Amino acid sequence: MLKIGSYVLGALLLFAAVFALLPARSPRTETGATLHGVALTLYPASDPDASWQFEANQVVNDPLSGETRLSQLKDGGRWLRERDASGQLTGKTVLDARLAANDLTIDREDNMQTDLATITLVKECAVVKLSGNDKQPVRVDQSAGFSAPLAEVDSPAIVGEVPDMRMSFNFEILESSEQSSFGWDMNSTEQCVGGERVPI
Repeated sequence: MLKIGSYVLGALLLFAAVFALLPARSPRTETGATLHGVALTLYPASDPDASWQFEANQVVNDPLSGETRLSQLKDGGRWLRERDASGQLTGKTVLDARLAANDLTIDREDNMQTDLATITLVKECAVVKLSGNDKQPVRVDQSAGFSAPLAEVDSPAIVGEVPDMRMSFNFEILESSEQSSFGWDMNSTEQCVGGERVPI
């Protein structure tokens, strides 16, 4: 009986030694939520007259990082609260810009970033293709506008490429590289009327 007890005690000690040498597993805590087929409206604190509306196949929110990632973006747009000639709000909203991208990350300050995006400025009939790189993504800063390592601008008035571009929401280029090759299109056959391109 004493011999069997010794075997049991030895087996327990061996098991304890093996168990103690096993690498410890830290418990993985899942945070946030994943939603599918979502319509989302963003109200930036730094741009109170604007809101962004998106539709995406998948939205993942991580409350620890404060980031929300939209995947397979179907539709996106910036809407402005309309004001009359005296500056008073009319109670209506108008589409200011469309945003097309495969995916988009929104940070805790409501700024957005992605690798590639196309911005269509409705009032100016301008299409701006924005390309990011490994060091610098395409960014939408709610207090400033758009920025990207490379922008291709196509509008009835201005065309060309703009490296290292920063542009306001009002289609004003705030900063660009000296290698920019954009300017007035003197041979344009179109003009922008009411947000639509029409022949001159």
